[in-house]
Formats: sequence, structure tokens, C-alpha cells
Amino acid sequence: MTPSPATHPAPDADALLALAREALDTEIQGLQAMADRLDTRFVQAVHTVLACRGRVVVTGMGKSGHVGRKIAATLASTGTPALFMHPAEASHGDLGMITPADVVLAISNSGESEELTAILPLIKRMGVPLLAMTGRADSSLGRHADVMLDTGVAREACPHNLAPTASTTAQMAMGDALAVALLSARGFQPDDFARSHPGGALGRRLLTLVRDVMRPLEATPQVPPTATLIETMRAMSAGGLGAAAVVDDAGAAIGIFTDGDLRRLIERRESADLRQLTAGEVMHPQPRTVRPQMLAVEAADLMETHRITSVLVVDDGGRLVGALNHHDLMRAKVI
Repeated sequence: MTPSPATHPAPDADALLALAREALDTEIQGLQAMADRLDTRFVQAVHTVLACRGRVVVTGMGKSGHVGRKIAATLASTGTPALFMHPAEASHGDLGMITPADVVLAISNSGESEELTAILPLIKRMGVPLLAMTGRADSSLGRHADVMLDTGVAREACPHNLAPTASTTAQMAMGDALAVALLSARGFQPDDFARSHPGGALGRRLLTLVRDVMRPLEATPQVPPTATLIETMRAMSAGGLGAAAVVDDAGAAIGIFTDGDLRRLIERRESADLRQLTAGEVMHPQPRTVRPQMLAVEAADLMETHRITSVLVVDDGGRLVGALNHHDLMRAKVI
């Protein structure tokens, strides 16, 4: 039965902050002690996983199982194929997830979780390497393990020293340490991470190319250098880019004329007849350009550096193939 909120008076703000700081201090101390105990067994665990031709099958019960799911996900996203297997379901068929090419990573603070210890002999019989994260080397899990990583803590952050808190933080941190060591050993790079996260912000930044988001040639306003200013303005209005490319007879981008250029031109020539001007006379020659195969984020950096909102896209021969502006990058969530 859930106790009524009115059963005990609510602690004051200072008491709540003191409890929070005490919990954090307990977990920090547990992590520091675990770091101080790291030894060659960690190195052996890394080498065991690196030699694995299959996957890391992570298993754990209760809170350790929740941690195990996160560790499996972290490993999988950083270059080490991994999955989570529930130990209770393993006894009812899920043990078939494990193949001879795999490595098993079992997690239990006590090392005596009933559902986990029940499948340890079966795992050993399969000849699959068994890594363990446990707080007790003399536990059933510790004795069965080929490599044991000590994740023990002096006490839980729970004031009653009961709820798994500091111990699960230690397990989580050890899993992160293992993943980081493995990704470094594999030469895992940011673009590898992006390929595992194509829907995320990093994936978009590292995988999206200019050609994926640019406006094609047929949608890019363009005029010859002989076009009148009126014709250039009409092309700009029809294209909705806020700019028009000026191209020569060979299709090479030789200039650009923008809305901002038009405003500045009007301010400078208040009494002049602007209708007589041509695109070649008012354009910015040698405009900033990008290639279709460039990363879109590189194009965004170029635009930000030069404080421009549009850039022309050209091929290796300098011929216009499209255009890109700030709104295109925003729609693609590159910026």
C-alpha cells in the first residue's frame, strides 16, 4: 500500500539538498574506488570482446537487467554488436540467442540472482566466454566467469543501504568504460557513430551531403550577364531563393546577385535609372560556391563564416548544378 503523502511532514529544502549531495557523494566515492581497483582483468575483457566473431550477449536480472539493456545499446551504437537476453526467458528458449561465436556479459551485484545462476552452467557448457560484472568475486557468477570485473561498492546511496543505487551506477560506468575502450581499439570514428544514428542530430550533420538538400538546377534562378536588372529581379522573385546566379554561355557560375545587393544598389543610386543596368554590372563576381559531394554542415559553416544566406552549388568544372540557402539547411535539420 502506498503511504499517504500526509503521513510525514515534507522535509525542508536544506534537508533535501543534503540528502541529494550525500547520495551523489556516495556514488562518486564508489566510482573512484572502482577506478582505483581496475587491473589487467579489464584489459583481458576488452581483448575477449575484440576476439569475438559474433555478438556480446548481455544479461542481468532486475535493476542489473535495466543496466544491461543500456550497456548492450551503448556497445551496439559504438561498433560492438550486442543484444540483451533476459535470464528468466533464457531458461524458456531465449538461450538459443547465444551462438558459439558470441561472448556473454552477465551482470549481478550479488552474483547470486537465481534466474541468472540457473543458466550459468549451460553457458559454460556451450564453451562461450563469460564476462561478469559483480560486486562479489566469491559468488556463483564470480566463480563461473572467465573474466570478472569488480563493480562492488562500499554502500548504496539509499539511506537504508538497500535500493540498488551506487551499485547500478558502478555497473553502468563500467559498461561505459568497456564501450569506450572497445571503440578506441576498433578505431571507431564520428562518421561510424553517425551511421548507427542516421535519425539523430549527429547523423544528419555527418551524413547529409549538399546534394541531399540543395535545390536542383531547374529550380535555381539563373540569368546571363547581359540580362537587365528587371529580368534579374523577375528571375529572383520566381525562384524564391532571394538570389539569382549569373552564368556564362558554358553554364559556369560567374556571379551572384541577391536581395541584399538590390537594396544596397537602390541606396547608392537614388536618382539613377537602374533599368539600364545589366546582371554582369551589378553581380558579385567569383561567388562563394560549394560542391554537391560536400557535407551540408560544411556548407553551413561557409555561409556562417561569410555571413551569407545563399550559396551556389557547382560541379568540379565550375558549372552551376544547383543552389542552397539557409532555409534548406534548417528544413533538413542540419542547423
